[in-house]
Amino acid sequence: LQGIRTGLAPVGKEEAIRAAGALLAACGYVDGEYAEAMVARERVATTYLGMGIAIPHGTAEAKSRIRRSGIVVMQYPEGVDFGDEKAHLVIGIAGVGDEHLDILARLSASLEDDDLLQRLLSTHDPKVIYNALK
Repeated sequence: LQGIRTGLAPVGKEEAIRAAGALLAACGYVDGEYAEAMVARERVATTYLGMGIAIPHGTAEAKSRIRRSGIVVMQYPEGVDFGDEKAHLVIGIAGVGDEHLDILARLSASLEDDDLLQRLLSTHDPKVIYNALK
């Protein structure tokens, strides 16, 4: 549950990505430099998926900065601007090897359920998010 933050005040896109990177580092998934690789990745192509969700992750060059695979979830009820869209869930991911593909596939499957997605966007309880995405 230490990797889940709910009810966050809106911030800029890069600040939200850096916050997700810092939480990935605090949870022991990555080293402290990984957040900058996440920002660099976002500058190349957006990690906004749609439905109020962004999944920032580092560049391929930053793979060596990943200690173990994991995700963090940052919930912004008022949203963070990702171009013309607002992300209400910023899910930072780090995957060893190709594990990020498995993580993305599992997240995509979970987030296709509209009722579940609405609960994740509105809950104040980190356990709800944890149980939905574990």
